Amino acid sequence: MTSATLLTPARTSRPGGDRPGATTRAAERAYIRVLVVLDTAVLAVAILAGYLARFGDEPPTGSEIPYVVVAPVLLLVWLVSLRAMRCYDDQVLGYGADEYRRVSAASLRLAGGIAIAGYIADVGVSRGFLAISFAVGTIGLEVARFAARKRLHRARDRGAGWSRKVLVVGDTAHVLELVHTLRREPYAGYQVVGACIPDALLAPVPQRLGDVPVVGSFRGIPEAATAIGADTVAVTASGELTATRLRRLGWQLEGTGVDLVVAPALTDVAGPRIHTRPVAGLPLIHVEAPEFRGARKLVKGFVDRSLSLIALLLLSPLLGVLALAIKLDSRGPVLFRQTRVGQGGEEFGVFKFRTMVVNADALLAELAARNETDGLMFKMRDDPRVTRTGRLLRRWSLDELPQLANVLLGHMSLVGPRPPLPSEVARYDGDVARRLLVKPGMTGLWQVSGRSDLSWEDGIRLDLYYVENWSLAADLTILWKTFGAVLGSRGAY
Repeated sequence: MTSATLLTPARTSRPGGDRPGATTRAAERAYIRVLVVLDTAVLAVAILAGYLARFGDEPPTGSEIPYVVVAPVLLLVWLVSLRAMRCYDDQVLGYGADEYRRVSAASLRLAGGIAIAGYIADVGVSRGFLAISFAVGTIGLEVARFAARKRLHRARDRGAGWSRKVLVVGDTAHVLELVHTLRREPYAGYQVVGACIPDALLAPVPQRLGDVPVVGSFRGIPEAATAIGADTVAVTASGELTATRLRRLGWQLEGTGVDLVVAPALTDVAGPRIHTRPVAGLPLIHVEAPEFRGARKLVKGFVDRSLSLIALLLLSPLLGVLALAIKLDSRGPVLFRQTRVGQGGEEFGVFKFRTMVVNADALLAELAARNETDGLMFKMRDDPRVTRTGRLLRRWSLDELPQLANVLLGHMSLVGPRPPLPSEVARYDGDVARRLLVKPGMTGLWQVSGRSDLSWEDGIRLDLYYVENWSLAADLTILWKTFGAVLGSRGAY
């Protein structure tokens, strides 16, 4: 998923020397060196695997191709291709999907180029050797990048690792909003170290916006960045920061080693919907409308129903065992059918394995004061209504498996917003009601981002982000992350 705030970079030069953010640059270069070593190791293994799979332990017979030379040349050219596709650019490392796309594009383009060149030059390099090498290498590169990124994210969550030190510039309200957005996802690598606000808002005594120190005004932004060691200046909305002043700020930062990024007021819009076009010297950001129907929706529906049918068939033995455990544990039906609201406000009955006692709804009023979440939902970690088997089912999200039948019937999707209760929908305002523009899902961004540990506001924000920016690729990513969230039991109660 992309960051909630769009950061549009305007790059500056990076000469050597003791510049602001020198420590960050050193950490960045160290991380890139680790990636180069990882890529080299992966490619070496992939090329060796291609050779062994094609020729085995014996050298190829009847071929004049010296593979002892071909292998290292292919490795070197592959690394050059990764470099040429800017797979080591710090703007794509550590966050977002662009890093993975570039790695795949570099490998596939090289494979295509070698295939065309080999055909034209009539070079007899084994196609099986190349096919296996590129297949193993491309997958291996993606896995290695994923592992490196996860390690970086864990380090950033601890306040360590390579992160950009950011000086935020703008009006106080917009500064606070941007600081909150960046801190919401610390693994993105933007660490706020100070703020500059308009001259009129400065006080004669040291100020803080929350816990962020105010280190200057718009008159001395480069000097403030140098003073606090920031390597990035993030500019947000301000009436005093005109286009002319912003352009001059870019000129002032040239040669300082400090990057300039602009955070528009537009948030929660994914990259594929955004296109920047220069018009009359202005970098206008064009935002495409969300897609709620069309061919991609038909494909999504077909994939949902196909996968749900396959899953039901494969999981039928497990479903039988769970049903028996529920029946033996407590009195009542195996399945719990509850009315939920789907796409367009249409109500349907969602299927779940029963995890509570049969009179759970009647007991809710007595427990209302012990609600542990904000917003419209009721959540309680040690809910006395949950049965022994129910706790186990909830811990591993096994109680939601019957919803595969809802997906097969077309009421739900595999991925989408959480299906709300009619009582919740009755209290929706205009913004929250946009959740009903798509089918609810068995899993979604809310599930892979913390489930019940999320606040009501964050849960709604993630649901609306999905509604506006869904894609088949994003669905596959969420499904993959769901396994990790379930195995880790994050937010499950």
